[in-house]
Amino acid sequence: MTEHAHAAPPPPVSEVQLSAGPVEYQDSGGDGPVVVLLHGVAMDGSLWRHVVADLRPDYRCVVPTLPLGGHRRPMEPDADLSVLGVARLVAEFLDALDLTDVTLVMNDWGGAQALVADGRDQRIGKLVITSCEAFDNFPPGVPGSNLHASAKMPGGLNMAFTLLKLKPMRRLPMTWGRMSKRPVPHEVMDAWFRPLWTDPEIRRDLRKYVLGVPPKAELVRWSEKLREFDRPALVAWAAEDKVMPPAHGRRLAELLPKGELVEIADSYTLIPEDQPRRLASAIRTFLRKL
Repeated sequence: MTEHAHAAPPPPVSEVQLSAGPVEYQDSGGDGPVVVLLHGVAMDGSLWRHVVADLRPDYRCVVPTLPLGGHRRPMEPDADLSVLGVARLVAEFLDALDLTDVTLVMNDWGGAQALVADGRDQRIGKLVITSCEAFDNFPPGVPGSNLHASAKMPGGLNMAFTLLKLKPMRRLPMTWGRMSKRPVPHEVMDAWFRPLWTDPEIRRDLRKYVLGVPPKAELVRWSEKLREFDRPALVAWAAEDKVMPPAHGRRLAELLPKGELVEIADSYTLIPEDQPRRLASAIRTFLRKL
């Protein structure tokens, strides 16, 4: 059984205008320490709904929807949506909301490593890296390689995501079957994919990101720069991950000067879907030590 927190109404959706365009986000409010939670490609902030329900009594949870395909408002046509461009957008988001000493949490998307390497981590007090892209694992695994191949073909992203309207397609190894051990509810996935089904500008934005991956040497340099992140860091990795190698989690924890590793059992990459309560508990334990 998946361990879920008791359901609570989600925080209202707000919007902030950034240089690349409008970014929607949810903010649970309150006076607690700020936790900012980042999702991956073709998703939105609802990935974190169970974790936020668990944390929000004690923490202010801020969850942006990044322009990675699950966003509803397209970015400016000239927006830099490369991996580094989106990382810089996260830094700009923290600036715009004037969030300081935040605990930055990422899942699936590893671009926040670029944010650290780019020297834009002044507002980050603590880092939580859960199963995500790292080192040269961009695009990650079979699903990432499949998405990258689709993005290189004219109309390929439209074709790939149109196929995902067929529910059995969602559990194939080449799509989402290796991302979560348990099926993500179809209504959640429908909401994630709908912008890509309906808006060619959203597909344009995603294509920019998928094809905006730097050379592997640069990716490895980003990871190595974590040696200079001198603040507390938790690496929480899915022990059975099929897309993001568990060995990468161990390597990241060793790179971080104040890093510690927790392996989450009975989960694939999307730990917020497979084991949200265990992940929330690991985050709480980490933050209470500090």
